[in-house]
Formats: sequence, C-alpha cells, structure tokens
Amino acid sequence: MWHSLEEQTLETTLTLLGTLMIVATLLPLARLDDWWVRVFDFPRLQIAAVSAAVLVLTPLVRDDAGMLHNLWLAALAACTLYQGWRMFPYTPLHAKQVQDSEGGDPAAKISLLCANVLMSNRSAAGLCRLIQENDPDLILAAEPDGWWQQALKHLEASHPHTVQQPQGNTYGLLLYSRLELIDARVRFLVEDEVPSIHARVRLRSGQEIVLRCLHPRPPAPGESSRSTERDAELLLVGKEIKALQAPALVCGDMNDVAWSHTNDLFCDVSGLLDPRIGRGFFHTFSSKWPLIRFPLDHVFHSTHFRLVDFRRLPHWGSDHFPVFIKLSFEPDAQATQDQPEASAEEHQEAQEKIGKAA
Repeated sequence: MWHSLEEQTLETTLTLLGTLMIVATLLPLARLDDWWVRVFDFPRLQIAAVSAAVLVLTPLVRDDAGMLHNLWLAALAACTLYQGWRMFPYTPLHAKQVQDSEGGDPAAKISLLCANVLMSNRSAAGLCRLIQENDPDLILAAEPDGWWQQALKHLEASHPHTVQQPQGNTYGLLLYSRLELIDARVRFLVEDEVPSIHARVRLRSGQEIVLRCLHPRPPAPGESSRSTERDAELLLVGKEIKALQAPALVCGDMNDVAWSHTNDLFCDVSGLLDPRIGRGFFHTFSSKWPLIRFPLDHVFHSTHFRLVDFRRLPHWGSDHFPVFIKLSFEPDAQATQDQPEASAEEHQEAQEKIGKAA
C-alpha cells in the first residue's frame, strides 16, 4: 500500500511538472507582452532539463499506453526538442556567426568590460581588480548610484572620457573610456527614468564607431507589468543603427535573453551580429544561483568586426557576472560575415512594438 501510494504521488508530480513545462513552452508563442508570459522566454535551459527528466522518469512509474497519455508524452517531447532548437545556436555545435580575428591592425582593436554592479552591492574592490586584470579600453557599469560614482572615480585617471548618469532607481549608467568619445550624451528613449548612452568612439587608428549602452527595464513584478517598453527601446536603437550604416557596437544589461524572439527581432532589424552564436551561452545572471542562470548581458556589433576575445569574468560581488570582449575592426569582414536582415513582417512588428510604447 505504501509503495503504491508513493508511486501514485510520484506519478502525479511528474504529470504536473510535465504539463507545466508544456504550458511554459507554449505561452511565449502567443507574442503577448504581459510579464507573466514573457518571463518564460528566460528559463529555456531549465524547462528543457525538467522536461527531459520527466520524459525519462515517467515510463518507470507508469505503464499506461492510453492515447491521451501518449499524446501528452509526444507534446512534452516536442516541447523539449523545441527548447533545444531555440538554444542550439548558442552552443559550440552551431557555426560561429562572428569569425575569429587572425591578426588585424593593433590600432584598430577595441576592448570593453560590461558589468552590472548591483546598486546595493558595496564590493567595489572586486570590480576594480577585474578591471585592472583585463585592462579594457571601455568600462560600462550598469545600476550605479552616487556611491558607485565615487567608488569608481579613480578610473577617470586612466579612462578620462566619461559619461556619468548615476541614479538611485537601479537604472544608472557610468561609461569610462581611454579612447576619445565624440558627441557623447545621455538619452531617455522610452521612459523618463531609464537612460541610455549614445556616442561615437575614435579608435587608435582614427576610425570612428557608433556606441550605444543600454539597460532597459525588465518585464517583472515590481519593475514593469509588460515587456513593451524594453522591446521598444531595443528596437528603436536597432532601427537607428541600421539607418546609420556605420561600424557599431551595442552593449549592456538588456534584461532579455539571447534566445528570445525580441532578441532575434533586434538582430534582424539592426543587422548586428552576436558573438555568442556558435560559442556558448555565457550566462551572466544570476551569479549567486547556479541552477537559475540566463544570458542577460549582451554585446552586439556590426559586420565590420572580427572577434579577438570574449569571456564571462568571475563572480566578484554583484548578482551579475561581468562580460569582457575584444574586437578587431577589419572592414573586409563585411564580405565574409552574413548580415542579418529583417523581413517586411519583422519591420512591421518592430514598428508596432515601438508604437505601443509611445
């Protein structure tokens, strides 16, 4: 009796888990902007892992071969495969979207360290150590308040070109550069309290590149009830970058995952490349919960660049891991790297999303 009760409890648990995974897979396909729908864009790896576990364990505790049960198993298997398909580009099994640089002009290289500092975190020494070890040309800090502005003030000696917008609402931005910044300014594209940094960077070679630093508000309880504003900010920047037709770099904590529909739409609309494709997930959040991690901190760039280095840096105190990237400006790369292109339907969808946020 006890054995039977335990099996029945396990069977019920597996059925509930599997059904939840099916729902979690199907909901985002509705393209609704509500946070409770969009949140399921994030844990694709976790959904796939749980679904696979349920598929393996279910036959061990249940031998029902009824039609409904088989349809449920087929649906769960399809969801597992779909989640894997969505994540597949971000594995080493996929072809690299961005080619490795095999040389290039040293004066045409640029490196960036991007770190969400976690506004309440006061462990500035850990971040400063990583900056010293990696020696980036540009440093972007997301979530800084006035305390962080003072804690990082010494960076102005080595990186004298700055854009500083500290804020007490977790959406501040600080940019430090040893390379010259041109026409650098802060803009509020969609929401009055969510800034972005817009500038051009002059490389040592004299080449100018477009730079955009973003940290849009996420769709989450206590932040925003929908993803509309986040999506609109990303797409506004994407459309602007595409119109400029210039070498470009877009970076920051986007509060979106690499494998979301919005991320795909942004890349197609902007024509920018993602160096993670063909290389790995590079999960950056949460640094404190190993089983709940997502790639939220992004660096995108135009086809003018090849990749020298791309790494997720160690945990240092924040709830995000920093990202380090080094790129080489090589104009001939445009002929050998395919630029994403948006379809007419994608352009229309992007415009509709931007219009909803207006």
